[in-house]
Amino acid sequence: MADEVLPGWLTEAVSQERFGVLVGISQQAVSEQLRAGVLVEGAALGEWLLSYCHHLREQAAGRSADGELARERARLAREQADRVAMENAQSRREVAPIATLEVVLGKLAGDVASTLNGLIPRIKRRLPDVPASVLAIIDEELFKIRARAAAVSLEDAEHDEGDEDELEAAAA
Repeated sequence: MADEVLPGWLTEAVSQERFGVLVGISQQAVSEQLRAGVLVEGAALGEWLLSYCHHLREQAAGRSADGELARERARLAREQADRVAMENAQSRREVAPIATLEVVLGKLAGDVASTLNGLIPRIKRRLPDVPASVLAIIDEELFKIRARAAAVSLEDAEHDEGDEDELEAAAA
């Protein structure tokens, strides 16, 4: 910076302690600014003020190394907002934890499997004249259904997101 632009007292060197008093930080903090290269040893007060203010602006904008703290705070704020949004969605019963879904779907799958396993004996009791070949075909189809149901996973739901719209339309 050109010396003629600054008043005389800003062009003189200043001690770390006096600069700290001027900007409201400790002498140790000024020393740290010198070690970090924010301030240059022996530079004039005006230069230190400009460098220190520039450093503060960079921090506030999140562009300096110390801006990492600002970025981390922003990331934490986003994470907290996401957590609150998820809790709100759960309280409105729009979503459920995967563990809960696994328990419910496991119980449902068990109920369906029990029903399917008992189907052939029930048919035999109610319709004793049904040929064994028909019962074998039904049993074969039930086996395929049970195998398909056993292979279903949560990953399948991610691939079938388009089917959700079709199901909602059919329900309406």
